[in-house]
Amino acid sequence: MGGFNLQELMSKAKLQYETLQKKMQETVVEASSGGGTVTAKMDGRKQLLSLRIDPEAVKSGDVEMLEDLVLAAVNEAARKIDGAMQSTVGGMLGGMGMGGV
Repeated sequence: MGGFNLQELMSKAKLQYETLQKKMQETVVEASSGGGTVTAKMDGRKQLLSLRIDPEAVKSGDVEMLEDLVLAAVNEAARKIDGAMQSTVGGMLGGMGMGGV
């Protein structure tokens, strides 16, 4: 009947999921704000791995500005992860060969 094999499709989906999980762990992006004043490093699971703040930014005493720079760097890192994961998932789904399903 049309050659549709649910077991094979499920097996491919599981393999794709495991590959995606591995890719998420391996993907690391870095984003900065304020000309490098704040730098955030994040993995594909959107876990913040590190946050670096230039000591000069602390000396200024402008806490609000520093908070804004931290938010900007973390949010930019999250956007970069979204872009990286979208291209990864898109490439993986294209390779599943589902045809007209």
